[in-house]
Amino acid sequence: QGGEMIQLKSESEIDGIRTSGHMLAEMFEEIGPEIQAGMSTWDVDKLFHDWMKRHHAGAPCVGYMGYPAATCVSVNDMVIHGIPSKTEILKDGDIVSVDICLEKNGFISDSTHTYEIGTVSPDVHKLNVETEKSLYLGIEAAGKPGARIQDIAAAVSGHCRKFGYGVVRDYCGHGVGFEMHEDPEIPNYVSLMNPNPRIRKGMVFAIEPMINMGTYKIRTEPDGWGVKTADGKPACHWEHTVAMTDSGLEILTRI
Repeated sequence: QGGEMIQLKSESEIDGIRTSGHMLAEMFEEIGPEIQAGMSTWDVDKLFHDWMKRHHAGAPCVGYMGYPAATCVSVNDMVIHGIPSKTEILKDGDIVSVDICLEKNGFISDSTHTYEIGTVSPDVHKLNVETEKSLYLGIEAAGKPGARIQDIAAAVSGHCRKFGYGVVRDYCGHGVGFEMHEDPEIPNYVSLMNPNPRIRKGMVFAIEPMINMGTYKIRTEPDGWGVKTADGKPACHWEHTVAMTDSGLEILTRI
């Protein structure tokens, strides 16, 4: 059920995705600290895109279904897919998620980090901390023997609902490696309607909790890309690409 289109990767293919993932992690490590108040979201995108060009890495987001930039930069109530803009200026207290796919030698990795600009409110900081924690709980669940996709969802939503947060249902994690989005889908909520394949050796996928401070409901911006919380409260997004290998589950987008 739901497992028929999953492309299992060979060890050498996982190695290629690992190279891409480590590069992506290195970029976040180098560029992340440069993100600060006063910059536009376009400036943020440019920092990352320039790094990719310098390191001969591809930016598969550019032109994807007409998407205009190398990264998605989503501020405050923007959950995902914020188009970088010269007029959107980061200010003290903002929370900003940067979602990036990086391609190296034909292999694609996908990761998101959420940054706090200056000093954010305690409740926004808590949202960021607990969302990142839910990512690692999801990864931990995925790595247990015999785990299935919905075990990830149970771990993520089980943690976030303790704080009354909304778990986005309309978007989810996904297989990755050869393309930006592959099967299976990796939802962050549990449902009998969702496929529940077992996690097997050779599977490579992105786990990405998208967690709202208020309602789980979202609305799409007129630009057709940006996705905001329905109630205007802040949202948070963390993501890693992981692979199931002989030696267990490995986070590829971490050095």
